[in-house]
Amino acid sequence: MTGMSAQSTAPAPFTADDYQGRMARAASAAAAAGLAGLLVAPGPDLVWLTGYRPTADTERLTLLVIVPDQDPVLVVPTLEAGDAAHAPGAPALTLRDWRDGQDPYAAVPLTGTDGRYGISDNAWAMHLLGLQRRAPATSYAALSEALPMLRAVKDDAELGRLTAAGAAADAAYQEIKQVAFEGRRETDIAGDLARLLRRFGHAQVDFTVVGSGPNGADPHHEAGERIVQQGDMVVLDFGGLMHGYGSDTTRTVHVGEPSDEERRVHEVVREAQQRAVEAVRPGAACQDIDRAAREVITQAGYGDRFIHRTGHGIGVTTHEPPYMIEGERQPLVPGMCFSVEPGIYLPGRFGVRIEDIVTVTEDGARRLNNTPRELAVVH
Repeated sequence: MTGMSAQSTAPAPFTADDYQGRMARAASAAAAAGLAGLLVAPGPDLVWLTGYRPTADTERLTLLVIVPDQDPVLVVPTLEAGDAAHAPGAPALTLRDWRDGQDPYAAVPLTGTDGRYGISDNAWAMHLLGLQRRAPATSYAALSEALPMLRAVKDDAELGRLTAAGAAADAAYQEIKQVAFEGRRETDIAGDLARLLRRFGHAQVDFTVVGSGPNGADPHHEAGERIVQQGDMVVLDFGGLMHGYGSDTTRTVHVGEPSDEERRVHEVVREAQQRAVEAVRPGAACQDIDRAAREVITQAGYGDRFIHRTGHGIGVTTHEPPYMIEGERQPLVPGMCFSVEPGIYLPGRFGVRIEDIVTVTEDGARRLNNTPRELAVVH
C-alpha cells in the first residue's frame, strides 16, 4: 500500500489543571441537577475526569467521589494506590486507600446518611449494594440519565484530538480503495483497514465492519468469510481511538460498475446525510437531525429500511450522548461532536450507509471526515 505517511504529531497531554477543571464542572453540574454528588467507577468517565485507568479490571472497589464544595476523593485499593498517585489528575485529588480485609465502603466519603447520587452506568452491582448497606438512606441514578451531557461539549484540545482521529480515518479510507476487493474474504479487507488505522496513528482499533453484498443489509455485520464478488455493494464502517479520542466513519463502495438502482439508493442516502448535516446548528434539537435525514429517505420510498438512529456522540468512547434520535429534545451546543450516518438496508440484497463525525460550531456544523461521499468503484 502506498500513500500518506503514518507520522502524526502527538498533542500535548492534558494537565492536572485540565482534570481539576473537569471535576469542578462535574461538581457544578451535579449541584444543578439536585444531586448530593457523583460516584464514578473505572471506565470512560473516570479517565475523562482524572486520567486514571486502573491496570486491571478487578472486583476491588475503585471509586471517584465528587461532592459539590468539597475536594474530590479517589478511593482505591492499597495495592493500586501507587499507580493512582501517578495519574495525571492526581494532584487535584485526595487519595483514600483501603486494604484487603477492610470494608472498602467505609472509605467512601458519603455526605451524611442520605442524598441522591449519580453513579456510573458500569458500576458493579456488588458495589452499589455495598454502598446502600453502608448508607441505607441514599439513592442512586445512572449518570447517563442524571447528567447525560457530562462529556458532550468538547474543548479545543479535545476537538483537536477528534479532528486528528477523523483525518487518520479518512487517510485509511483513501488507501483501502486501492486494494483488491474481488476474490478476497471480508476478513482480509477488515485486516487491511485495521492495519491502515494503526499506520495512520490509531493506538486502538475498535471495529472494522466490512459488509459485502447481502451482508451489507446488516448494519452491524461483523466481517466474515464471505468472498467479495464482482457486482457487490460493500459497506465499510471503521474506527478506534487516537490520542484517547475516537474516530468512526462509513463509506459504501461498489466492486465494478453499479446498477442504476444501486446508484439511486446510494444517492438517496448521500442526500439524506447532506440534509442532516445542514440541519446541525446551535439550538436545534437532536431529533431535528434525525428528522432531516429520515424525511429524505421516507420520501424516496425507503422509510421502513432506515432502521437505526441517525447519530451518536463521540469522544473518549465511540458511542456516548448526545443521540440523534426521535424524542431527544436536547438542544445542540457548540463543541458537541456526533456522527451523522443514515442508511438504507435491503435484506438479502445490499445496504448503503454514509457516516461523518461533525462538531457543532457557532453557526452550523464542521465535518471531521472529508473524504468523497459519492459511490466509489473498487476492483
